Parts: sequence; C-alpha cells; structure tokens
Amino acid sequence: MAVKIARGALTYALTLLGLLLMTFVLGRVMPVDPVSAVVGWEADRETYERLYREMGLDQPIFVQFWRYLTSLASGNFGTALRTSRPVLQDIANVFPATLELATVSLIFGAGVGVPLGMYAAARRGSMLDTIARFVTLAGYSIPNFWLALMGLLVFYGWLGWAGGSGRVAIYFEGIVPARTGFILLDAALAGDWEVFRSGLQHLMLPAAVLGYASMAYITRMTRSFMLAQLSQEYIITARVKGLSETEIIWRHAFPNILVQLVTILALVYGGAVEGSVLVETVFAWPGFGQYLTNSLLMGDLNASMTCVLLIGFVFVTLNLISDLLYRVVDPRTRS
Repeated sequence: MAVKIARGALTYALTLLGLLLMTFVLGRVMPVDPVSAVVGWEADRETYERLYREMGLDQPIFVQFWRYLTSLASGNFGTALRTSRPVLQDIANVFPATLELATVSLIFGAGVGVPLGMYAAARRGSMLDTIARFVTLAGYSIPNFWLALMGLLVFYGWLGWAGGSGRVAIYFEGIVPARTGFILLDAALAGDWEVFRSGLQHLMLPAAVLGYASMAYITRMTRSFMLAQLSQEYIITARVKGLSETEIIWRHAFPNILVQLVTILALVYGGAVEGSVLVETVFAWPGFGQYLTNSLLMGDLNASMTCVLLIGFVFVTLNLISDLLYRVVDPRTRS
C-alpha cells in the first residue's frame, strides 16, 4: 500500500511539474510582451530595458523556469496587472463563483442525463429514445453563448422568471458576508432568504445553460454504457427469472456502469469549471472564466499562467479522485 501511495504521489507530482513546464514555455512564446504590458507602449527605452532585466527576461529560459519554480514554491504567483493584487488573492475571490455555477450545472446535467440515458437504452427505438437522441444532438450543436442569449431574452426579458446579470440583484450586493464565496450558502448561513432567492434566480439560468451541454454528453454516454450492459447474458438471465425492468436496470445494470460514469462525471465537472468562459461573459458572472478572459486580453502573463495551472490542477485532482472512487463503487478494482 505504501508503494502504491508513493507511486501515485510521484505520478501526481510529475504531472504537475510537466504542466508547469508547458505553461511556462507557452507563456514565454506567446506573442505578448510582458514588459510592455506593465510599463505601457509609450515607455522610454531605458525604462523598458531596466524592467526587462528586473523580470529576468534576459536570462536563458531554463534559468527563468528555475526562478519561476522557486517563486511558486514560496507561494508567490506574482501580481495581477489589472488589479495590482496578488494573483492568488484574485483567484480566491472569483473561483468560488465558478465552482458554484459548475456544481449546480453538474447536478442538473447528471440528475437529468443519467436517468434519461438509462431509460432511453432500456427502450431503444421508442419515442423516449428518439427524444433523448434529439436532445443530445441539440446539446452538442447549439453554442453556449447563443443559448445563453436566448435564455436571457425569453426567461429574463419576456417572462421575468430569471434574474439578470451578476450573482444577485444589484441592491443586494455586499449585504451578505462572504464566508465561503458561495452566494447561496453564505445567504443561508446569514439567514437572509431574500438574498438567497435573488441568488437562486440569478444562478438557475446560467447553470441550466452550462448544464445542458453536460446533460447531453452524460445522456449519450450513459445510453451507450447501458446498451452494452443490456446485451450481456446476466441481463437475459434476470429477465428469464421474471425480474421487473426497473429492477433489472437499477439493481443489476446500473452498478456495472458506475465506474465509467464516475470518469464521465469527473471530466464533465472539470470541463464546466474551465469551459464556463462564454456563459460567464454573457451573464456577467464574476467568476474564474471571466477573470481568465480579461487577463488574456490584457496580456497579464502572471494571472493567465496561474489560471491555466489551476485548470490543470483541477483536472489532475479530479482524475485522482476518480481513481479513489473506483475502489468504492467497484470492489473488483481494490485488488
């Protein structure tokens, strides 16, 4: 067990180190001048060259990478140009908003996609199966930003059911103390149910838009996994014994696709965290995706590289969690 843990920790560390190296090299070859991003394009040559040396850009790239590693080891990820604050402080302020949005979208996507995919497979060729395939095709085909704009037009502009931009109504901003960064949880902890309702109104539409694409993918993969299981001999045996279709699906077939579903859900959650840029932009959601977009547009390498590194860290961590969950949902993997 100790060897397995050490091997897993080494693999994890090497993966992050490789990600660090790739992120650093990409940041240095990007067609963005980090010096000009700091001093501006009208700075004199003497100021430019002085800052160029201070940033260590005159050194070989392996020396720059070593300095970058030592800086990260000390917890210094640099200062964001747009806010003049430490990058980690900025990310700590915006990341909970994206996690809240991604979590609710995953709940929606899995809560609808898994049952829909299972029953579509059980009733292959039926009207339900046709509807499920149409829904998944639409989820793959419709761009998120278009769906977000149409959602705002219909549910906010015409019907008034959803909130507008931001996380809460403007007159509720700053009322609830930000204990966790999750607006719904903070409002519930503070006992302010008006802010909670406002946050829920503003959250549901962007979460549904982001979750629709997740639901389409989860439905398609669940249907594919179930079709493979329903053709197995143990399912035929269960039907011969006279078991109900519901019992066959949930008690016998579903446990055998759990490992595959864990992988899919982990990938979908990671994709929702890093793929919420367009949705956050349309809804003016003050989250991680919008912060990364603004950093890239401004040429802020410190913030951009840290954001890319965080995305990689999220995916690697979700992969590790998936491996651990395999041993929980499938005893055969414990050996």
